[in-house]
Amino acid sequence: MFAEADLLPLSALQHLLFCPRQCALIHLEGIWFENLFTVEGHILHERVHAPGRERRKTVRTEFALPLRSLRLGLSGKADAVEFHSGGGSKGERETPYPVEYKRGKPKADETDLVQLCAQALCLEEMLGVGVPEGAFFYERERRRTRVAFTEALRAGTEEAAGRLHELIASGKTPAPEYGKKCRSCSLMDACLPRPCGARSSVTRYMASVMEES
Repeated sequence: MFAEADLLPLSALQHLLFCPRQCALIHLEGIWFENLFTVEGHILHERVHAPGRERRKTVRTEFALPLRSLRLGLSGKADAVEFHSGGGSKGERETPYPVEYKRGKPKADETDLVQLCAQALCLEEMLGVGVPEGAFFYERERRRTRVAFTEALRAGTEEAAGRLHELIASGKTPAPEYGKKCRSCSLMDACLPRPCGARSSVTRYMASVMEES
């Protein structure tokens, strides 16, 4: 179990899975820059993150719901959590259903899936009730994509939370590695993946020359 003071942001999981160096730059070095993608994302979340609730028949929705897990050492805020009831007796337990809002379209990797699954694990710990699935709402496509929280996804999410705490505890920012995703990263000018990578290659080359001489 983690102490309250040691909880890390849920959003850091997404940063870690996108790029460990980006995660360290943000959460260790406090570096952040905006680009078109991040600004559009902030505008979308500002619309959603106004605290409040809504009720429609058997569904009660809580917006900007605070979340935490002392077991995983994470805390944050859900865009929206729907509480589904079967419409039966008044004392019937509601099933939480987290919904995350995204500006673009579904990603090819599991970056977003892990973030949503982490919200589900927080809800399960807080409320003592199972959360079998949730959904993304993609603004560009104006549709929902359902996500089942499988055992494999849960295990991957717990493993990512462990790696996140290890990275932050190390206090070290990983070396840069240039790739296609660097082009969409708002921290590219601070990270300098190409120049730093080149210097690193030169350093390794000179070290190998000295060893041979």
